[in-house]
Amino acid sequence: MNYKRLTILCGHYGSGKTNIAVNMALDLASQRENVAIADLDIVNPYFRSKDSEYEFKEHNIRLICSEFASSNVDLPSMPADLYSITDDKSLSVIMDIGGDDRGAYALGRLRDAIKAENDYEMLMVVNKFRPLTPDAPSTIEVMREIEWACGIPFTGIINNSNLAGETVATDILKSQSYAKEVAELANLPLVLTTVEDRLYDELKDKISPLFRLKLQKKPI
Repeated sequence: MNYKRLTILCGHYGSGKTNIAVNMALDLASQRENVAIADLDIVNPYFRSKDSEYEFKEHNIRLICSEFASSNVDLPSMPADLYSITDDKSLSVIMDIGGDDRGAYALGRLRDAIKAENDYEMLMVVNKFRPLTPDAPSTIEVMREIEWACGIPFTGIINNSNLAGETVATDILKSQSYAKEVAELANLPLVLTTVEDRLYDELKDKISPLFRLKLQKKPI
């Protein structure tokens, strides 16, 4: 994948943004130096980028997140170094934004600087198997709510349709028509489709571009 300086991942609660963010940060670190992942998800305290902190250290990836992330303290707080995302132009950043419009308000704090620099992709992560985004019109409605909340327009779609561990290759193939309809209604490109590592070889010649995902595990 070709990355801008800022790659912003948004989507409905449970769409799988965090796992994609972790994998993209690792992918980006294989291409560039001075990479960071910013966890601005104030909606879902369970799946956090901080859970992969040890792996980030191995790959020299800077983690920007709330001091309360992955703790027993559930506070909707922003990272102390939030503004380094826009102020430090040497950083290439993957940004994990909280689910739906509530989480997108946090992104709004950086809106003016992000739009002024204009070196970003804002990608809508979609999953047709989530209850509130089962079809293209309902997904577009969520997209518009997020855009309104943060004031930044989307630039592309990521198809992350899956049924967790029960996902089979045909589920991904069947989801392509849904993702293409979302992209068409939004007048945006379908940037990529994600697939769990175990299904990658089965689908690599059938879907393009295909982004391979190593699933993030919650620490015990």
